[in-house]
Amino acid sequence: MMAEALAALGVKVALLDIHAEKAEAREAAITERGGVARFFPCDVLRPAELQTCFEEIAALWEPPDILINGAGGNDPRGSTSREFLEPGDVGTPDVKTFFDLDYEGFRSVFDLNFLGTFLATRAFARGMLHRGRGAVLNISSMSALTPLTQVAAYSAAKAAVSNFTRWLAVHFAHTGIRVNAIAPGFLLTEQLKFLHIDPHTGELTARARKVLAHTPMGRYGTPEELLGTVIWLLSDAAAFVTGVVVPIDGGFSSYTI
Repeated sequence: MMAEALAALGVKVALLDIHAEKAEAREAAITERGGVARFFPCDVLRPAELQTCFEEIAALWEPPDILINGAGGNDPRGSTSREFLEPGDVGTPDVKTFFDLDYEGFRSVFDLNFLGTFLATRAFARGMLHRGRGAVLNISSMSALTPLTQVAAYSAAKAAVSNFTRWLAVHFAHTGIRVNAIAPGFLLTEQLKFLHIDPHTGELTARARKVLAHTPMGRYGTPEELLGTVIWLLSDAAAFVTGVVVPIDGGFSSYTI
């Protein structure tokens, strides 16, 4: 969605992805609408692949002055099955507690969300440094502001992304490179539908009802509702904006009782 929106504004879009089929489909959709896009196979956890992509993009067009760090996701192996640990839960079949979290699962979530952001920024910001300008946009989460229950690895990783965004914004402040992030609320994507809608009844799950009850606007967001903030943060309209993490959440992060 972000790639399509930027391409419609005349931005040449390089699509780095480990999933070729989806990325090629997005490239085709952009070019069919008259935009410019190219897919580059890449695993963001492999520095050599990131460097190769940077060199190929620079040779094809020029060193990019925009970077969106969109790689991320969750893994059930890094989440507990309940919000609260109760006496007697440890060792109980079908109950996954903090003590049952899988090391590799936890690490894969943290690495993808945080190290993927760190490594991609390191690979592409050097070109921005040489040009004296650039804008980096990271993808944080509501989990970074207040950790969501159960998703331990994801919450920790997104908190790291937000902290890193602010740190790097200060570090790059004299270079012309701005670093910001968005923290989306709950968007009714296909992945969230799988988690929040009972496949048998079509009704919202108990967790989904809690999410909506805690969202003052009383509804899920849509991916399109991220685009205004994304375009603002990447454009010269935000030339004096760096080190911010902008919630786009229908009021979720502001609401309490």
